[in-house]
Amino acid sequence: MSWFLVAVGAYLFLAVANLLDKFLVDNVVKSSQAYAFIACILSLVVFLAAPWFLSWPGFFWLLINLAVGFIFAVALWLLYESLRRDEASRILVFIGGITPIFSVILSMVFFKESYSINQWAGIITLLVGIFIIAFLPQPRSFLSRVLSKLKLTQNIKKGGLFIAFLSALAYSFYFIGSKYTYSVQPFASAFIWARLGSALFVLLFLIKKSNRQAIVANFKKSNPNKNKFLVIFNQGLGSTGFILQNYAIFLGSVALVNALQGVQYAFLLIISAILAVLSPKLLKETFSWRIIFQKLVAIVIIGFGLYFLAI
Repeated sequence: MSWFLVAVGAYLFLAVANLLDKFLVDNVVKSSQAYAFIACILSLVVFLAAPWFLSWPGFFWLLINLAVGFIFAVALWLLYESLRRDEASRILVFIGGITPIFSVILSMVFFKESYSINQWAGIITLLVGIFIIAFLPQPRSFLSRVLSKLKLTQNIKKGGLFIAFLSALAYSFYFIGSKYTYSVQPFASAFIWARLGSALFVLLFLIKKSNRQAIVANFKKSNPNKNKFLVIFNQGLGSTGFILQNYAIFLGSVALVNALQGVQYAFLLIISAILAVLSPKLLKETFSWRIIFQKLVAIVIIGFGLYFLAI
């Protein structure tokens, strides 16, 4: 199976999951530590497949797998915290643009990877498209208004972009570490062991009393069942996208799969457009021609980037 198609499918699931993540950290699970705890503990469901796919990797590789899981939990926690502090569209585009840059550098250092002219053209073109969208005027951008109507935005707090920067760096190390483990172990086995590492890390959140209280509050009867269902449903979406993303990394290059992360933001724009068609009254303001032109240029550039990566 083509890593390209698997990665595109992954980012479709992740686009929807990240929109719901923003809603959940703002309105349901307001503690980023609690949300990361729930996400990582729920990911242990993959151990149901252990009798068929899990194998003992040896003590050294067990530690490596657990360390990779630790790094992922840190990246996820920082993502949720940055979403809690800043606009979803801004944070997701920022992380989507920075992560591939880190991944390219790390893959060249650790794996001595080299890229064809077409692949370099695709990476650079995708990043240009991502950053054009990133610098859309946020208060008037199409996606920003849709997110506002859906109550997926809030007052911006300090430190959101810096935390997003750290999240992107952690994600890059996670993806490089995952590729390293996949190169010497079966994909499913290494993936399952890493989930254990993530779960072990988030147990550290239980040390602080306020974190324990925030986590326990989500399991109380006073918390509506619809909220619990939404959290579980969203984790299912996110897990599906995450597994596909990791499988794409197993099949192909870390840097190229990460470069495709710009597709995730393009899917957000498409989802926003569909919402506008289904509910015409959702948006009442008219767009400026400059913003429309800037968005169209960015989408065309991202399309060229995808073409260069696919050929």
